[in-house]
Amino acid sequence: MLEHGGRLRKAVEQYGIAEADWLDLSSGLAPWPWPIPAIPERAWARLPETDDGLEQAASAYYGAPLALPVPGSQAAIQALPQLRRTGKVGVLSPCYAEHAEAWRRNGYIVREVLEHEIDFFLDSLDVLVVVNPNNPTGLRLSAEQLLEWHARLAQRGGWLVVDEAFMDNTPQQSLAAYTHKVGLIVLRSFGKFFGLAGVRLGFVLAERKLLKLLAEQVGPWAVAGPTRVLGQVCLADRDGHARQRQRTEQASQRLVALLSEQGFAPQGGCALFQWLITTRAEHLHEFMAQRGILLRLFVQNSSLRFGLPPDEAGWLRLEQAFKAYNEEHP
Repeated sequence: MLEHGGRLRKAVEQYGIAEADWLDLSSGLAPWPWPIPAIPERAWARLPETDDGLEQAASAYYGAPLALPVPGSQAAIQALPQLRRTGKVGVLSPCYAEHAEAWRRNGYIVREVLEHEIDFFLDSLDVLVVVNPNNPTGLRLSAEQLLEWHARLAQRGGWLVVDEAFMDNTPQQSLAAYTHKVGLIVLRSFGKFFGLAGVRLGFVLAERKLLKLLAEQVGPWAVAGPTRVLGQVCLADRDGHARQRQRTEQASQRLVALLSEQGFAPQGGCALFQWLITTRAEHLHEFMAQRGILLRLFVQNSSLRFGLPPDEAGWLRLEQAFKAYNEEHP
């Protein structure tokens, strides 16, 4: 299993701090979960039905012709490599590590590439995987650039896979409306923006034939009945979407300001997290953890990802910890 954020129980054991006493900023999740609606008893008692309106609600929310619900976008990440013969895959890196791992595990030759290298390598690739906005760097690529890459790949039967897990705040930049095109596959995460990662729900946006193959790979009843009910309610709550976008954007700007004021201006980020490259990454991660503040450490490039504090107490605690760090390590 690859290392991920959100491993709070591991931190509890390692540092001897009770779970309730942690400020967990290690995951790029909105820290304000959506209200849970009443779940009808039939959703628990019966097998899930695929004609209950969830697919239509997702298509409307994402602005896509078709949407396939899956038990978290991670399920699609692991299933997609099984729909092709092995070949060469490019992954725009650094990014969510499960992408490269899934293709490698299925026998593909994987090359992790930087943005400026894509044009050079693209014509030798069968699949290009891009996270947009990227996690953890926050890099954003234009729809025009991505569609150009898709066209070059599609001419040879290739795929462009775009993971839009952090796109909910900027729907106008999504490729969802173009997913009728053969060879364009967009992944959307439900749990991050809605703050409900535990329900395990995601969506794949693509043309009908590919979605049918993917549905067969994922299997029947993949998304639980209660999750389908919850998903529909959240996706239809337009007023709630506007409030969540405003709240996350304001919090993200506040986080940029806090980090910058403490001498650690971030190099990238989006509405749900900020990304900091620093030679002190491991030291700062340990310092914060000893005070019950959990960050996401990336050892390979000596960087940290900061999620959004959930309340004023969390903001004050993070600020005070930085001040203590700067006093001890000027």
